[in-house]
Amino acid sequence: MELSGPADLAADRVPSEGRRVAAVVFNPVKVDRPALEAVVAAQEAAAGWGTTRWFETSVEDPGQGAVRAALAQGVSMIIVAGGDGTVRAAAEAAAGHEVALALVPSGTGNLLARNLELTLDDVEDAIRSAFGGRDRQIDFGMIEIRRADSHVDRHAYLVMAGLGLDAKMLAHTDEELKAKIGWLAYVKAIVLALRDPEQLRFRYALDGGPAKSIRAHTVIIGNCGSLQGNVALMPDAEVDDGRLDIALLRPEGLRHWVQVVSKILWENGVLRRTRLGRRLKAKDVPALDYLTGERVTLKLHRPEKIELDGDEFGEAVALRTWVVPNGLTIRVPGDAPA
Repeated sequence: MELSGPADLAADRVPSEGRRVAAVVFNPVKVDRPALEAVVAAQEAAAGWGTTRWFETSVEDPGQGAVRAALAQGVSMIIVAGGDGTVRAAAEAAAGHEVALALVPSGTGNLLARNLELTLDDVEDAIRSAFGGRDRQIDFGMIEIRRADSHVDRHAYLVMAGLGLDAKMLAHTDEELKAKIGWLAYVKAIVLALRDPEQLRFRYALDGGPAKSIRAHTVIIGNCGSLQGNVALMPDAEVDDGRLDIALLRPEGLRHWVQVVSKILWENGVLRRTRLGRRLKAKDVPALDYLTGERVTLKLHRPEKIELDGDEFGEAVALRTWVVPNGLTIRVPGDAPA
């Protein structure tokens, strides 16, 4: 982790001349620091802010430690430059503190930025919005993951938590191929994951209701519902509605897979984005169930892989997850819709 500023760290903890100070938490693998520094310096000066502090993430610290170090220096805003994993880690550490996060999308997915309809691939616009935009309150999810040895981890997630095909796909993704061709690397991973005939067997309860037993290929619990390519996996999910949306994929054979893909890509992704399409009655697909609630508990028949915001998180035997309404502040452009 790298800190910038005067050598006297005690003095460095106090923003100079009473001006607000920002911090940049960045993934050095995905971010060109000199180029980003030039844009930040120009925008901080134009906005009348003090000198920005800089903190690197690492394999050992994907962002939580960097954010805590920034908070210890009294910063007013944390600019997160990295992929979905960096954003998730930064939000986990920032939650509960009076600090806003600004996003500089720098990964393959950038799913939170996509769901917030932020500009991608434009560093100058992202930094201008950070220093000159407005605050928006959004929800996030908290999850407790129980492992086979009974240990329980607690994490935050901003986009989705997934079990089954979703998590197996990530396990099959070639990171070197992903770095070269981006999201197309997932195509090979999906094919490999689909070859696995095993389904999830589990019991779940929604909002303290009765437990139900079910089999499914995939369980997705989302704070928001859009994937890359404008794919609306959960079209009713909103990032600030105080609810979690759950998708249960239960296809049996090719015909059901075709129905699922058709509903997600055509009905959710095309029809529901038009005025006429929104008036049409949505068709139920037996192989795809949608649920919604504020908290979910789930107990698996055996350990299964789990992912959070596109990163592998090992295997779970049970989980408990809930929404934290308006728990995180994100900087968005001043003209963005509320």
